[in-house]
Amino acid sequence: MCRPYLNGWGNKTVTDIIFDPLLIWPVLALLAVLSALFVALALWRGLNGWWLRALGAAAILFALANPSLRHEDRTPLSDIVLVVVDKTSSQQVAQRPDQTAKALAKVEQQLAALEGFEAKIVTVNDAPNGSDAGSLVMSALSGAAAEVAQSRIAGAIIISDGQVHDMALAPEFPAPAHLLLTGQTTDWDRRLLITNAPAFAIMGEPVTLKLLIEDQGAVPADVRPETDIVISVDGGEEQTFRVKTGVELELPLNLAHGGQNVLQFRVPKIDGELTDRNNAAVVAINGVRDRLRVLLVSGEPYAGERTWRNLLKSDSAVDLVHFTILRPPGKQDGVPVTELSLIAFPTRELFLDKIDEFDLIIFDRYRRRGILPSGYLENVGQYVEKGGAVLVATGPAFAGAESLYRSPLARVLPAKPTGGVFELGYVPEISDLGRRHPVTEGLENFAPRARNADGTPGWGRWMRMLDMEKTSGNTVMTGPEGRPLLVLDRVGKGRIALLASDQAWLWSRGYEGGGPQQELLRRLAHWMMKEPELEEEALRATALGRDVTVTRRSLTDAPRKLVIEGPDGVTTEAVMQEISPGRYVSGFKGIENGLYRLKEGDIDAVVALGPAAPKEFENAISTAELAGPFVAGTAGGVLRLQEGVPDIRLVRQGRVATGRGWIGLTPRGAYVTADIRLQPLASALLFLLLATGLILLAWRREGR
Repeated sequence: MCRPYLNGWGNKTVTDIIFDPLLIWPVLALLAVLSALFVALALWRGLNGWWLRALGAAAILFALANPSLRHEDRTPLSDIVLVVVDKTSSQQVAQRPDQTAKALAKVEQQLAALEGFEAKIVTVNDAPNGSDAGSLVMSALSGAAAEVAQSRIAGAIIISDGQVHDMALAPEFPAPAHLLLTGQTTDWDRRLLITNAPAFAIMGEPVTLKLLIEDQGAVPADVRPETDIVISVDGGEEQTFRVKTGVELELPLNLAHGGQNVLQFRVPKIDGELTDRNNAAVVAINGVRDRLRVLLVSGEPYAGERTWRNLLKSDSAVDLVHFTILRPPGKQDGVPVTELSLIAFPTRELFLDKIDEFDLIIFDRYRRRGILPSGYLENVGQYVEKGGAVLVATGPAFAGAESLYRSPLARVLPAKPTGGVFELGYVPEISDLGRRHPVTEGLENFAPRARNADGTPGWGRWMRMLDMEKTSGNTVMTGPEGRPLLVLDRVGKGRIALLASDQAWLWSRGYEGGGPQQELLRRLAHWMMKEPELEEEALRATALGRDVTVTRRSLTDAPRKLVIEGPDGVTTEAVMQEISPGRYVSGFKGIENGLYRLKEGDIDAVVALGPAAPKEFENAISTAELAGPFVAGTAGGVLRLQEGVPDIRLVRQGRVATGRGWIGLTPRGAYVTADIRLQPLASALLFLLLATGLILLAWRREGR
């Protein structure tokens, strides 16, 4: 190969010899072997022209190889240095932002001073949409390296705290990679870590949450190994406990309510620790019911009794205890009530000893006939006031002397009978208030058809209803003449529902198309069980990534304004839009991880954004343990920026590229071929004449 030189356009021209044989190489090789044998034979026979024969054969073989001069114009390419700058959350604490900025400025300055080198800056930020992926430095390095030719990469410089969370994606790097480590060797930090938190828990059963308070880094000797921990549930009153650090704590919990329970844990910041961003954690645990225990007391056999039973038994989550009073109401034969059953009706056990074990009690067409003494019914009223739930589905007897309204239970009933009974066909309708109440809101959507011919909801008629006057609560369904059909009320800590008809079973039998009895009963039961999604006055928030949707339910019609308090204490307001009767919606985008407090009127709620322990702050101490093996495998080095920004030097391929106060880059000499010109080395006739002349000289010499 000839020496390269610069042509008139500044490109580098390289000249070398190439061969384009007239015969394929195996044939040419065979001819070379035969020529060598003939020359050897001539030498063995003592012919003094053997060397001329050898030159003649070489000339012929060289001509057959068809040599040419290739002139290649090459345009030099700059060597690329990948500079990966970590600007994730852990890089924003203490002096790290200043260290990063100064290091980047000096690296860019040094690379600009090197002729033929180009810096490609890659910035690594926090993952979008609230993802807890951590610092994806290796992914950024791999992506940047894939965008340029491998032959141009002279090295990589990573400016980071070393907390890299995707080392499994580290690339096969063709040049030295260096880590410039931010932070100080004296850094230390205290963090709160949730080590075990269930996603859901069964209400009424204890669940154990585990957490750890840990000191990391160069912990000063005067830091005490104990601290306060502050705990709050659903943003409520805070409780403080004294605990030890470095020991995993087990916290037994009993969830206060169904649905989402938000628990916040916080430890105070200590002077000198690196950051307090990992001193708090928020955990959301969903409370669910294991089983729903229902006591169904049917006052007499009738067509709807089996419907109630089948409806409750169809739900595998329901444990049903059902008693039916079989004595016909008109039969008076003097037989004592206590002798009318195959087994004794355990009234004392059910209504005194174990009444609190039931989640719901249903009186279906029940009438007073001495089976349940007044004292037991008084106990049922107390059961409601303490937090229990009772559903009364009335029959004709509710309007007479045997009515439950003539018992101590009357003080918790939301309506009283007038004595009248409607014996006619009518279509149950949802009241104006019922259109806002979650129990009956949108119930028409479950009807067999859109609407009846007279404009009433598209379900079948009922044939009887007791006339009642509402005394408390909310009327959500009405019957003939707009009279109350279904009344819901809160009594003390509990809830009660009164259905003024025993004809609901017609819906499940498909009479005139039927109706949504199962959906109505499901909603009734869940409302009485205080399920959060069926609260009529509620404020709920759901988060999808950073986007939070807030829903306000209310029975009153009024403008709604949402007050949002972020984790940093800053308060903002948002107007809520009514999207359907009783349902108002607003939304916002959360910027920071943590607990957001929401308030609308006199109702508040909380929502947690981000993980319980963000990966960026699982360990905020700068370290070379994670990225060190990758850097060493490329012949690069790790240098701390607290000792100064290192100088940049050029080293040969395969040499150690780091030292005290300096890092090395490998020049690659990459180029792009701009033009290629081929020039035959000599004409075929010239080679033929040369070979012929040599052979003739050999004959002449040997002839003498």
